[in-house]
Amino acid sequence: MSTNVDRRTFLKMMGGAGATAAFVSNVRPVFGAGLAAPSGAPAAQALKPTADRLAEEPKEKLAYIYERMQASRKWETRMKDLFVGGKEGLYGAFHTYVGEEAVATGVCAALNQDDYICSTHRGHGHLIAKGGNLDKMSAEIYARETGANKGFGGSMHIVEADKGILGMNGIVGAGWYVGAGAAYGIKVRGTQQVSVAFAGEGACASPYFFSALRSAKNYNLPFIAVIENNHQAITIPSITSFPSKNPGTFASGLGIPVTIGDGNDVSEVYYNAKKAVERARNGGGPSVLEFNTYRWYDHAGFAGAKEGIDGAWGLPYRSDSEVQMWIDNCPIKRYRTFLIERKLFTEDELNAIDADLDAQVEASVEFARNSPPCTAEHGVRNVFAGVEMPARQFLTL
Repeated sequence: MSTNVDRRTFLKMMGGAGATAAFVSNVRPVFGAGLAAPSGAPAAQALKPTADRLAEEPKEKLAYIYERMQASRKWETRMKDLFVGGKEGLYGAFHTYVGEEAVATGVCAALNQDDYICSTHRGHGHLIAKGGNLDKMSAEIYARETGANKGFGGSMHIVEADKGILGMNGIVGAGWYVGAGAAYGIKVRGTQQVSVAFAGEGACASPYFFSALRSAKNYNLPFIAVIENNHQAITIPSITSFPSKNPGTFASGLGIPVTIGDGNDVSEVYYNAKKAVERARNGGGPSVLEFNTYRWYDHAGFAGAKEGIDGAWGLPYRSDSEVQMWIDNCPIKRYRTFLIERKLFTEDELNAIDADLDAQVEASVEFARNSPPCTAEHGVRNVFAGVEMPARQFLTL
């Protein structure tokens, strides 16, 4: 009797949660150990781990990376507690980025202020990493006039175009198109900007992914597609629905370079992103960066979450031991340990940054609470530039 078991039968036998854990093979506990050297790099540089390279960066850059990661974590965790507590009257979709902060921060740390990013429905971390305003973000969640979208966009549509933030998007994979389109605009204008689109591995199954990359390759656009592979899609482990555990490799057939790395190691993310950005800025065309990471909470909302406790527990499509494994692999904890062990920062210095961020987050909540709410009549604004649409929907016939 044959003991061979085909792949899909094996996965079905294991169950979804077991399949996810079994095929997550790129989780490395050693900070800064996983990046291959850029092509043409000197031999000495080729052997240097990313941690060693990061330790040589200016202290201001190291502080920026820590501060942006923690700002994202603290703001989203505060919002989670407010939603779960039920005392603020907050409602609507809220997709947390907690656990994935190293990807957004590492990539954005490699960008210039005038470079573009396109986000997803799970985009708060991207906005914060690119310098998004916490007050405007909190006010948007509270549906206030002072929100980034005047209170009408909500969590999935926040935009700050003056910072190169072209917006979050509730359409799965639509950011691939928006990012490639922005890159085409860069090509037409002849500027030295770069456009980056973030999305999860599930969005690689959308037709937008291939179309955007094909056009980016055809026109040699300064476009970077960043795949945040958290292995879960919505509630189905992506390994059960993809022919490859790394969907970034789909782009290889287009002749686009693909790099796969540890998304919980901000040093690895930063140097992979820096290489891709330099390539795009110098006319080398598009790249795909795929980073293995994990969201600590449910796809949307807060099933299994409690106030004051990290992570969502008891979800049917993943095991609690899997969640704990990834929490133990926390990207912020790993980076903080690196900074202290290398004597780049002291505990007191990092604690001071944390305290300042706590105050900023709380101030943003108070700003939102004290801002005027948007009203139905305000919905006729910002439809066309410079004019208000007639409020026909309010007429009584």
